[in-house]
Amino acid sequence: MEEYRKSSSPQGPASPLDWTNGLLLLHSCPPPLDQHLLRLLGHSAVSSSQRNRKSPLNAAGLQQLPSRLIQYPAAPSKGRITVTTEDLACLGSGEFLNDVIIDFYLKYLVVEGVGGPVADRSHIFSSFFYKQLSRRRAAGDDSTTSVPDRDMRHQRVKTWTRNVDIFTKDFLFVPVNQEAHWFLVLICFPGLEEVQYQEFQSPTGGSERAAGNSSAFSLRSQQPPQCTQQGWQRDSVLKRPCILVMDSLKLSYHENVCRLLRDYLQVEWAVRRGTPRHFSSDSMKSCRCKVPQQDNSSDCGLYLLQYAHSFLQNPVVHFELPLRLGSWFPRQLVRQKREEIRALILRMSQTQSRQPLP
Repeated sequence: MEEYRKSSSPQGPASPLDWTNGLLLLHSCPPPLDQHLLRLLGHSAVSSSQRNRKSPLNAAGLQQLPSRLIQYPAAPSKGRITVTTEDLACLGSGEFLNDVIIDFYLKYLVVEGVGGPVADRSHIFSSFFYKQLSRRRAAGDDSTTSVPDRDMRHQRVKTWTRNVDIFTKDFLFVPVNQEAHWFLVLICFPGLEEVQYQEFQSPTGGSERAAGNSSAFSLRSQQPPQCTQQGWQRDSVLKRPCILVMDSLKLSYHENVCRLLRDYLQVEWAVRRGTPRHFSSDSMKSCRCKVPQQDNSSDCGLYLLQYAHSFLQNPVVHFELPLRLGSWFPRQLVRQKREEIRALILRMSQTQSRQPLP
């Protein structure tokens, strides 16, 4: 029987999962204990066989090292991502996607122009961006105690956008991993300071426009309209600065993530624009979108990638919050994604193996 033990983090609970609902979900799962949910709850399940598990050995008894499959984009492009056989293995059934696969596929979507003009108006951060942004100060570091936390965090990641002005982009994709759980945060219209409303035809045939701040009047039907381009019916809010959270596990919470991202935007704006701007929860609202949910504990990374893929292909055009995207794509699309990405990497590997090394 597996040993069930509580994590003893000195910082207290850091889990993104609601404790009470999480336990109900955990106990409803058949044995063995679900590793992913345990990690989200701040626990771990460790068996003696897992403690003694070692890396694969070759015939000579030496640990096998992962071999390189591809570099993407191909040389001489900058910012290349190296995918190895070890990375490919995490695309196996029931495995958790690692940061390399997440970064590779997100970059592939943008470089290959999936979604056309939407990709050109977007910037995708590396999966390491939020990890570095949210890292705590080193214990005993007294040299920077006078520097505000938001400025310290910005210092760690300021070079990541030195060649791009993120405030000229409409959409910023931020992959986040918390307690081994992946979800997507989408920052919309970071350079916009006010909500923009779209003109529409009133029931009397005249033209009306809702203008001003976010509390301005807007017409809404009894049933909320579809908010994507393909399902568009009638808009009131055309654009708004906001943070959309797309999470395939509905028990997670994200307020701290949104707060850190607002702090980052505030400092980045001051650096780029040379003027102050306060990114508050009122001026840049956050919203947990109603999106398709995973039905197991291992596909969160795949759902993150599909959220990004679907947004680029069928972007949101209606920004009246909360967004309802529950029918955005069928679950079968996610189930096919492991093999889709695996086949893509192997095709690229075959192509690159026929080319001379840089």
